[in-house]
Amino acid sequence: MPEGDTVWLTAHRLGQALRDRPLTVFDLRVPALATRDRTGDVVTEVVSRGKHILIRLDSALTLHGHLRMDGSWHLSSGARPSRAHPEHMIRALLGNDDWTATGFRIHDLALVATPDESRLVGHLGPDLLGPDWDAERAVQNLLAAPDRSIGEALLDQRNLAGIGNMYRAEILFIERIHPWTAVGDVADLASLTRTARRLLLMNRSHPEQSTTGYTQRGREHWVYLRQNQPCLRCGAKIDAADQGKPPHQRISFWCPLCQPAQPRPGPKADGD
Repeated sequence: MPEGDTVWLTAHRLGQALRDRPLTVFDLRVPALATRDRTGDVVTEVVSRGKHILIRLDSALTLHGHLRMDGSWHLSSGARPSRAHPEHMIRALLGNDDWTATGFRIHDLALVATPDESRLVGHLGPDLLGPDWDAERAVQNLLAAPDRSIGEALLDQRNLAGIGNMYRAEILFIERIHPWTAVGDVADLASLTRTARRLLLMNRSHPEQSTTGYTQRGREHWVYLRQNQPCLRCGAKIDAADQGKPPHQRISFWCPLCQPAQPRPGPKADGD
């Protein structure tokens, strides 16, 4: 699934190609929007909000889309759509005299009044890559459910927006936190959110994602997708298991030595 840094980079590149130019192509290939035509509108801004992309027009309308697991935008010069995927996967075409943006398998497409964007993204927590990032509020959101596992809480975009499964695994490894640790038992949630923001900022300007500082294949990540391989820090075999309730469970990855499970203290006996 594209994570916050990938979505940010996608929005940034769309903005470079479309911003401040009138649309000569506006083709939404979903039934509810197929007859909407905004050719002639000028794109004023393209922004990401967590894993959502908002394309704002000078007509005070916003085109919303979500990449989910398989969506992508591709830019091609001139009027020819991208051929990165089969044509039947195209959900949106936006173009001007110089560029065409082809949206493949874009989900949750909606065209709304710009002041009403909050209907679509207002539920999200602070955006790790947003100009209004609020670390204190993110910590407060996490602490609202102190008994929830930190692994599940980090993927809940209502707490803080932009973390997907890869960053979840890598953040917890760097912070030496077991994925099933209760939020209330995490010693320093502020440090965890700082690590999350640092990793996304480090990777947002390029498509390659590395959390280790290395770009060699197999060394980009500490634990993600490295089940049964040796930990790059201590050599122990990386563990993996499903976390979360169906159908929303995701695979967590962790090092059993670097991220040991911490049993919660039980109730004190009378007289203690």
